[in-house]
Amino acid sequence: MTYQVIIPAAGQGKRMGAGKNKLLLELNGIPVLVHTLKVFEADEACTGIILAIHPQDEVEFRELIKKYKLTKVNGLVLGGIERQHSIFNALKTVTGNGLILVHDAARPFIQKEHIHRLTESAAKTGAAIMGVPAKDTMKRAKNGVVEATVERSSLWAVQTPQAFRIPLLIKAYEKAEKDCFLGTDDASLVERSGHPVTIVEGDYDNIKITTPEDLYFAEAILKKRNN
Repeated sequence: MTYQVIIPAAGQGKRMGAGKNKLLLELNGIPVLVHTLKVFEADEACTGIILAIHPQDEVEFRELIKKYKLTKVNGLVLGGIERQHSIFNALKTVTGNGLILVHDAARPFIQKEHIHRLTESAAKTGAAIMGVPAKDTMKRAKNGVVEATVERSSLWAVQTPQAFRIPLLIKAYEKAEKDCFLGTDDASLVERSGHPVTIVEGDYDNIKITTPEDLYFAEAILKKRNN
C-alpha cells in the first residue's frame, strides 16, 4: 500500500535546551532528522515526503537533503505556530484519495514493517494510529492528590506515524480550523469528526527524542540495533 508522509520539523525543541533545532543533533554522527527521513527514503511504499519547516532551518535542511541524497523529499512548506498548523500547511499541498501519514521528525526508530501494518489497517478503516500498551500503573490526580487508579489494560501510549485517507484528514483539519479546535494529535481531529480510529501495536523503541535524557536512550537503541 503506497503512501505519502508529512513530517512536521518546525519546532525549536525548547525542552532539549540545545540552542538549535533538536533535529540537527547527531546520533552516530548523523542528524536525528536524517535518521528519520532515511526510513521513509528506503521504504518502497513511500511515494513522497513533505517537510514542514521553520524558515531559519531551510538552508541547512536543504543541504542535508542534498548531502544524504534524500530524493523522496518533494516538498518543503513553512510551519505554523503550533504543530497542527504546520501539518495543515503541508496537508494543503496534498491531493488524491490515497493514504497520508503524519510522523514526528524526532522519532527516528520507526521500522518499515510497523509502517506497513499501519497502512494496511488505514487502507481498510480510513484511520489508524500506532501505539503501545501502557506498562506503568496509571493514576488520575488533581492538585497533587490521587483521585483514582485507572484500569491500565485499556490504556495506550500513542506514537506516530498516524495514517489516514487523504480526504478524511483534510475534512477533519478543515472542521478543526472552523471550530478553532486545537488537538493533541491528528487522530483527535479525526475522532471528533465522528470517524472511528483503529490502533496498531507498535514498538517501545519508537521513542520521541524530546529531552537530553532521551538522547541516552536513543544511543542505546542504536547500539542494540547495530549489534
